[in-house]
Amino acid sequence: MEIRQLKVEDFEERIALSQFAFQMKLSEQDIETRRKAFRPERDWGAFDENGALMSAMLIIPLEAWIHGRKIPMGGIAGVATWPDARRQGCVSKLIQHAYKVMRDNGQTISMLHPFAFAFYRKFGYELTIEHKKYTLEASQLPPRTETPGQVKRMAKLDIELLDGIYSDYAIRYNGNVARTPDWWTDRVLKKKGTTAVYYNAEGKPEGYVFYDVENKTMTVHEMAATNETARKALWTYIGNHDSMIGQATVIAPIDDSLPFLLADPRIKQEVIPYFMTRIVDAEAFAKQYAWEKGVGEEAVVMKLEDAHAPWNNGLFRLAWSAEGEGRMERLSDSEAGEETVRCDIQTLVAILTGGRKPTWLASVGRLSGPEESLRLLERRVPERTPYLMDFF
Repeated sequence: MEIRQLKVEDFEERIALSQFAFQMKLSEQDIETRRKAFRPERDWGAFDENGALMSAMLIIPLEAWIHGRKIPMGGIAGVATWPDARRQGCVSKLIQHAYKVMRDNGQTISMLHPFAFAFYRKFGYELTIEHKKYTLEASQLPPRTETPGQVKRMAKLDIELLDGIYSDYAIRYNGNVARTPDWWTDRVLKKKGTTAVYYNAEGKPEGYVFYDVENKTMTVHEMAATNETARKALWTYIGNHDSMIGQATVIAPIDDSLPFLLADPRIKQEVIPYFMTRIVDAEAFAKQYAWEKGVGEEAVVMKLEDAHAPWNNGLFRLAWSAEGEGRMERLSDSEAGEETVRCDIQTLVAILTGGRKPTWLASVGRLSGPEESLRLLERRVPERTPYLMDFF
């Protein structure tokens, strides 16, 4: 088996595999569009001894907002294998190769949308992002409220304006993608729909809603409000569609408080497990991470386990300065003691990007260590809700 980047001439095989694996039938026009957008240097394949493609995977170079900082991230997508090549370790070899590629490219974390959570947990990924999905009948929509400023439909899409609002909103969460103009064009705004923007009394844009109405159902693709006034104005705008819709569906962060703010909170709510995250390079990530400030230099000794990225495996001293700069220093195994915190790479990413507290994880058996060390680690990890508005 050979693992290599795809070449331009591999496009036909790759598109055939994708259509089969994801059960889609593309038109000739769609195929030509994808051919023009094909970036073979981002696609990796497992090939048999005859040079035939058995399995493929896409690594998308992205940046994710983590505690207010842009962190280089490798987005894994398009993982597919022909049936006659399954259970031969193709995907396992591709994933482990991807870790080396991402590490070499400085991508210290990776994210993906799994077809099966258990499958990717085997490779060190962990659930970090969940969504709330609301389904509201028209009679359950928030009451219309008078707010300063106005909401205007955007006749001509202004990506720069939208991205300004999006960035102000997205940075408040862990996991959102730092969007480029191409990402807006090729990913976000390819959906059918209408965009409306809230402008405050001074004319400054402070929120937007991107939605579609079909068969009396409003589907809100995205809603971003940078303050409470913008949130109320956008919900009032949505409410103004009550005569033409029977219900509305909205995706929101897991800590969203809409039901509490409604006169009748008995709306349909679903919690949807969404994306998984993995730390690719723990030492480099610790330097990039925005730790909480402290009273001085502090540290814990951590025994980290990672079955698929050996550079993360071992004993480390995780230390922080008073200003919140962190570093991981490798120690010899002989320096482990009773004070050592022990966890695997999945548990570490759940703490650092998934909002899971070390003391709670210890209570359910996901890590161990003296309570003093666990509480110190907990104090040094900022609290921020995980959320991702995109899909890849």
